[in-house]
Amino acid sequence: MTDKHPAPPAAADPIDLAIGSRLRLRRLAMGFSQETLARALGITFQQIQKYECGANRITASRLYELAKAMNVSVQYFFDGIPAADAPDAANDAERMEGDILSQKETLELVRAYYRLGERPRKRLLELAKALEGDTSSTGVA
Repeated sequence: MTDKHPAPPAAADPIDLAIGSRLRLRRLAMGFSQETLARALGITFQQIQKYECGANRITASRLYELAKAMNVSVQYFFDGIPAADAPDAANDAERMEGDILSQKETLELVRAYYRLGERPRKRLLELAKALEGDTSSTGVA
């Protein structure tokens, strides 16, 4: 049982690939192995691998179960995918967000954040917002 991320099949749908990528991103952010997540859902880790690489489509009911197990809304898996009525809606900010979320430092920060209790998390978030205001007023990025 490894945490390999197989190459997507040639015929994988772009939406299935995007949802699988978000699944993998959230799983890693939570520190779950494929096996841990699979056990929580009563499926095999190979099925999680197939979902993540877009080889198998995720049914609506399974997507709901995944969202519940990973403490996110179902919409989380669709974030960054252009709306059906606006196929060119993906902008630079959305692309940048995807890049930031896949960085190792971001994953480490998210894991550390969720290991904190509720009160320290709120205080850390308030501090981050206050620091953001400080850096934007001084022009420092």
